[in-house]
Amino acid sequence: MFTKEKIKDLHYSVTGKIAAEDLQKVADEVLTEFGKTAKMPGFRTGHIPLTVLRQKYNASAYGEAVDKALNNDLNTYLDEKKIRLAGQPKVDLEGWEIGKDVEYSMEFDILPTLPEIDLEKITVTKKVAKLDEKEVETALENIRKSRSIAEKQDEKYIAQNGDVAVIDFKGFIGKEAFEGGEASKHHLILGSGSFIPGFEDQVIGHKAGDEFDVNVTFPKEYHAENLAGKKARFEVKVHEVRKHILPELNDELAKQVGQETVEKLKEHIRTIISDQYTEAAQRDMREELLDVLADKVKLDLPEILVTQEYDMAKSEHEQHNAEHGHDHKWDEKKEKKDAERRVKLGLILAEWGSQNKVEVTRDDLQQAIWAEASRYPDPKQIFEFYNKNQNAVAMLRGMLFERKALDTMLTHVKQKEKSVPADELFK
Repeated sequence: MFTKEKIKDLHYSVTGKIAAEDLQKVADEVLTEFGKTAKMPGFRTGHIPLTVLRQKYNASAYGEAVDKALNNDLNTYLDEKKIRLAGQPKVDLEGWEIGKDVEYSMEFDILPTLPEIDLEKITVTKKVAKLDEKEVETALENIRKSRSIAEKQDEKYIAQNGDVAVIDFKGFIGKEAFEGGEASKHHLILGSGSFIPGFEDQVIGHKAGDEFDVNVTFPKEYHAENLAGKKARFEVKVHEVRKHILPELNDELAKQVGQETVEKLKEHIRTIISDQYTEAAQRDMREELLDVLADKVKLDLPEILVTQEYDMAKSEHEQHNAEHGHDHKWDEKKEKKDAERRVKLGLILAEWGSQNKVEVTRDDLQQAIWAEASRYPDPKQIFEFYNKNQNAVAMLRGMLFERKALDTMLTHVKQKEKSVPADELFK
């Protein structure tokens, strides 16, 4: 049991003592349980005398007994004080020996008590935008483009932005051809930005059969260091030019994308856009509410959690610099403040969400994983990643919990509507 305590804010320093006879009782319980399945020459399984087990395994059993006794003392203390740990305690046993009383000291931080938050006194701005029919037309045009067919044009046709040019090219730095700068009958979508800046612009305006030079400069941060920042000349030959022919906007096209008619397709698009508006407005309200909580709620922070958050951010910063060859400076003062903000908001959302019975369901997790997987060419890899990585699932669950807690909070605050242009929602 603890014999002394020293409390400073959320930091506790305690000392305690465990009697040797109590430790041996626990050690004997450990040995007895172990002896039920242990095998030893000359004895039947489950019939090894305790004295024999002590001779061979008492040291390890004693160590386990100390751990159990420490945990019991700590849990009893936490229950009595009605406090919760913020992290793993730091324990000093001051050199204990088997058969003697164990004197120890322990340091730990506890979680703060969340003050009452009167959400009804908080007002956030809900941005409302009128749906622009131009967005519907743009979406319809994108559907047509996605189902377009690139048809070969005659030799008089001049290549335009958006066309496909089938070309040969060979690149030179000075008079020397460079490795990887040559291809035959490459299909280049003009205006796609897939080639070096300026290359595609110089192909536009040419027609099948043309042979010409393209002069460009490689970007300074080009992935191949031997080419970065250098001027290059490409010999180019156009074999053919293909123009994208868009299908007609009719009910047949609508059926290809899962809708019965063009009108139903338009309504479906309007619903999607409206949902995007709603989610964008909700995202802004979440951010505004987080700013209010960070500013208005007074909360002492466990130093251990702030240190962990700060150290993790610094490690990620250093790793990013190393992986990308950057030398971005670390602003210690700013990063410490940001770490404190993240810890504070995390504690507020965790405690408030728990008090108000916010839960992340299995369906919530599955929907989130499906949504993430749908953004990748091979969704199966995302499913396998989460199946094999429970830490990633736990992190995702934590993110979903915080979002649900925030959204639940938003149902209690006052919302003041403000009409804005649609593009302001997506800044």
